[in-house]
Amino acid sequence: MRSLITIFATIIFLAFQQTASAQTDNATLNIRLYPIQTITVNATQKSVNLDYKTTADYATGVSSTQADHLTVYSTGAFVVKVKSAGTTLQGQRSTIDASDVVITPIAGTTNQLANVTYNARNLSNSDQPIITSTTGSVNKNFNITYKASGADKYVDKYFKTENPTVYTTVVTYTIEAN
Repeated sequence: MRSLITIFATIIFLAFQQTASAQTDNATLNIRLYPIQTITVNATQKSVNLDYKTTADYATGVSSTQADHLTVYSTGAFVVKVKSAGTTLQGQRSTIDASDVVITPIAGTTNQLANVTYNARNLSNSDQPIITSTTGSVNKNFNITYKASGADKYVDKYFKTENPTVYTTVVTYTIEAN
């Protein structure tokens, strides 16, 4: 009887072992990163004026540096490009070549990016790369200087019936993954 109990206990033990043994299966976890690039022009600098008010302005040209003009966010390497709406700045009675204006970028106050290339470019109606980075950026700022021609190039572009005579174009900044 004792051996019968031992055999019965062994059968129950083996059955319990088989039903209580651990089962395993696997799942794959993926972290999926998608490209995100945003660019913002400082809200207080949406209009940039290059004012020619003195003879020296006409002789040497005029520039305006817009501090922290652009804010950039990018997952990974990026390039910022600039272009104008047309080949000229439009006035009521005349035009000025967009290429007379040079756009020059430099690091802003919140910019400690190491692998950045800056390129000054003459304004054009086609995209011109001005900032190239091999790393990402989290809300980094860039200063932009707008400089227009000197050498008395615009002496004959003023008209008495318009005070001041204004020439206008829209400047567009674009960011894309690089």
